[in-house]
Amino acid sequence: MKQNLAHISLVVEDYNAAIDFYCNKLNFDLLEDTYQPEQDKRWVVVRPPGSTGTSLLLAHASKPEQKAFIGNQAGGRVFLFLATDDFQRDYASMCAQDINFVREPKTMDYGTVAVFEDLYGNLWDLVQFAPGHPQAV
Repeated sequence: MKQNLAHISLVVEDYNAAIDFYCNKLNFDLLEDTYQPEQDKRWVVVRPPGSTGTSLLLAHASKPEQKAFIGNQAGGRVFLFLATDDFQRDYASMCAQDINFVREPKTMDYGTVAVFEDLYGNLWDLVQFAPGHPQAV
């Protein structure tokens, strides 16, 4: 059996603002932006550069109960983990793009990590796993 996670839905307030943040500030690739007239919504998929793994489905909040979760999809915990092959390069690039880091870089047994917020306040880890770690890029 072979399976993988294809997409993770990320509830957003505005498609264009989310695309701008992920593609222009984090340098993600825009894989798809297709209007679905039967549902009056867009299918917007982005993924980190060079990745062939899981992508983000930017899902516009269309109901009040969905809007309540914008920026708080994990109840205040780190929600997503962006692994990199060069922490210093990506950290410097993100700082230059005014990405808000809420926890400064630190070195742990598993690698180097810092916590940043996306445009809505969801928390992410930027992490470079240590050599030999099973998830090292």
